[in-house]
Amino acid sequence: MLDSAGYAHFPRAFESADLLQLLEAHDNGQAGERIANCEPLSDWLSHSPEVAGLLGKIGHVNSRPVRAILFDKGPTTNWVLGWHQDRTICVKKRVETEGYGPFTTKAGLVHVEPPFELIEGMATVRFHLDPVDGSNAPLRIAVGSHKVGKIPAREVEAIARRSDIVACYAEAGDTWAYSTPILHSSERSQSAGQRRRVLQVDFSPDSLKGGLDWLGI
Repeated sequence: MLDSAGYAHFPRAFESADLLQLLEAHDNGQAGERIANCEPLSDWLSHSPEVAGLLGKIGHVNSRPVRAILFDKGPTTNWVLGWHQDRTICVKKRVETEGYGPFTTKAGLVHVEPPFELIEGMATVRFHLDPVDGSNAPLRIAVGSHKVGKIPAREVEAIARRSDIVACYAEAGDTWAYSTPILHSSERSQSAGQRRRVLQVDFSPDSLKGGLDWLGI
């Protein structure tokens, strides 16, 4: 389970070649592509023994995949990601609902900030498709920051500085899982020719209110 630190690392948790085959239509070199209406990927995330076993280990056996983003950081797509919490979810359509807002649109998909309690009940899993070392911008996690609650933007940097930091080094086929509200960041890659592809998937056990529905995968 995700303990008080808020994260877990699972080496050799899946076959990266098999997952790359499912993602072939989306592996197009974009910095980040939000994936929707991809039935083969949805089936794998919902029914494969690898993912089911992983969810059992982190205490999310009743959670389902609700959002997927394929990140590709490399020679032509490189960026810095400052310390932050993930606070939005992806929904099928905009329905004004008490406690949900504001709404935004990213890559044509509707996102909304839900009540923070819903974010606290979620888990995020990163499926590594390429090796990640100190040169190609591993994700950094502020240990235990998921227990602080909703953190005002002005306090994010200070809380990260007070926290122990873990760098998420990985081999292809590894997964890192963390409590969705944990503070995280990454630097710009220093590797001139190495891609760093990661499928990041949010899982939730909850339904939405007021006519809102998860977009899904």
